[in-house]
Amino acid sequence: MTRLLVSVRSVTEAALAVQGGADFIDLKEPNEGALGGLPIATIAAVVEALRTQGVMLPISATIGDLPMGALDRVMRRVEAVGACGVTYVKVGIERVPEAEAAAVLAALAGSSRAVVPVFIADRGLDDTLVAQACGLGFPALMVDTADKAAGSVFDVMAVEALQRFITQARAAGALAGIAGALRLVHLPQMRALAPDFAGFRSAVCAQDRRGDLDLARLRGLVAAMRGDARR
Repeated sequence: MTRLLVSVRSVTEAALAVQGGADFIDLKEPNEGALGGLPIATIAAVVEALRTQGVMLPISATIGDLPMGALDRVMRRVEAVGACGVTYVKVGIERVPEAEAAAVLAALAGSSRAVVPVFIADRGLDDTLVAQACGLGFPALMVDTADKAAGSVFDVMAVEALQRFITQARAAGALAGIAGALRLVHLPQMRALAPDFAGFRSAVCAQDRRGDLDLARLRGLVAAMRGDARR
């Protein structure tokens, strides 16, 4: 069954995500881009609040939208985010000059933190980089989009390419996840792909992804996804 990853930006939203039935709690700031990073203090506060309440769901957090050429900054941020006690640290991998992204992937694989590379798919995936990541032992790999106004991940990538990504990740022993302006209307495509997890923000907010998390919308999404699984 595809598990539901819900992106939140505060202790309050994290509590709502748990209440609504999320399987993963993902920490990011939607006002700062696709993988906008939260302040370290906020990440630590959310982790502490959930663990103190006995919530043991996996928690991921992004490092922010950092360029591939800023390797030192990327690694410092990975360490700072990981030190907050999150389960996974998410790092965006852009389709830029291959050597820069390849260097980032190699450095991330040497980190003591559990890193999840997130391939930004707006201009397609670089098969060489995906193959490299599959050989480096990451616990999970993910696809997401940067420009949410351009549509969903299904608008920028062919279903066949997404299926190939999922198959490659699983063959390497990693979980495979997809995200990118996903909504209820995309559940049939999701059901066909059956990734290990799917990330949502836009679909569970009252307005757009920058608005507040809406508990009713989240519960509706959870019911729909679990209904799909039962079928």
